Amino acid sequence: MNVALFPDVVVNGETIPSAAIAAEAQNHSAPKDKPGIAWRKAAQALAIRALLLQEAKRRGLTADPLELALGRFETDDEALIRALLDEALVIEPVGEEAVRAEWEKDPARYRSAPLWDVSHILCACDPRDEAECAAAEARAIALLARLDGDAKGFAAAARESDCGSKASGGHLGQLGPGDTVPEFEAALRSLTEGAVTPAPVLSRHGWHIIRLNATAPGQVLPYDTVRPKIAQALEKAAWARASRAFVESLGQGAQMSGASLTPI
Repeated sequence: MNVALFPDVVVNGETIPSAAIAAEAQNHSAPKDKPGIAWRKAAQALAIRALLLQEAKRRGLTADPLELALGRFETDDEALIRALLDEALVIEPVGEEAVRAEWEKDPARYRSAPLWDVSHILCACDPRDEAECAAAEARAIALLARLDGDAKGFAAAARESDCGSKASGGHLGQLGPGDTVPEFEAALRSLTEGAVTPAPVLSRHGWHIIRLNATAPGQVLPYDTVRPKIAQALEKAAWARASRAFVESLGQGAQMSGASLTPI
């Protein structure tokens, strides 16, 4: 007898076809050598969706889609699930004592954004052009080899940069999180004061040689400043716990095959 490798999921008599699970699996991560994990996650997600929609219909709820962004609305199913959770979940307000206790665990977690004083040398290219990209990389490697390791030597080499900052020795001034492209910031975060990237860093603009001149760690913020953020985080955590418990309660009374609610 042949047994399907990835069977359909059936929830209280409602069949979720394998084609729908395959489409959903694209939204779930899994190791490259274990595609079955993505399938199981997808099957679980669609089973939970089915349980919630069945319960919403059992309660006689109706869909009233909200506008999520300009011209983009919830689907009817999304609106039904939201209405169900709004009705079913009772979340106790987060009290002042709980917020302060969370803050007191480690006040140093709540800081203002750091600042980095940065210089760079850019060898510009279009990363999509292999020949141009390779030539720019070779040029960046040659410039990197000429650096003396101090700010003065870096400024001298920066005269050959393709960035307007070459007029000031490659100095970009003080930067904070989000001020540069992600590739640049990731490299910057790996540096210590006075250090230069050991190899050129590729971004959408070309190859960068980056020097971290100085760093100013973010300052610890006072309780009154971070209180709203902590309260919001605690409320989200409470909502997540309540929604998981609600789904588990629906699963306990359900007839289900092809999927499980056990965390994957």
